[in-house]
Amino acid sequence: MEQKKALQSERRPTAVSVRPPRPSDAGVLASLAGELGYPTDPETLLGRLAALHPADAAVMVATDATDAPIGWCHVELRRSLVAPLSALVAGLVITAAHRSSGIGAELLDAAERWARERNCARLVVATRVTRERAHRFYLREGYEIAKTSHLFEKRLD
Repeated sequence: MEQKKALQSERRPTAVSVRPPRPSDAGVLASLAGELGYPTDPETLLGRLAALHPADAAVMVATDATDAPIGWCHVELRRSLVAPLSALVAGLVITAAHRSSGIGAELLDAAERWARERNCARLVVATRVTRERAHRFYLREGYEIAKTSHLFEKRLD
């Protein structure tokens, strides 16, 4: 455990802050959503942010020393009849230029604090099977592979 803490502190940048999103962040946040494989425009992203219920979801924005967004994490409550209250990381992305510098770990820490404050039993993250770098990140941060499943989708439009 001590070794993990030492590794985490080595990766943590000193000039990163985490704050709620602002309307002026929409362009960068939308661009980052595109890097995750979910292209969107700033107006659509603003609408999605507005639709989130603050009691059930949060978006944390990582910023550099100039307060420019360099990453974000979206976490929300996950209620189920078959499991205790949990939180789900619905998205976490860092700009390509700032990856592997500890910013993802900072955002994940913020998501974990948010989940604990809401008495969640666990924080759940799902990633595509092709995102091996993300898998290594979550394992390094103390997450375990709980199961493998298929996600089925039916378009309703």
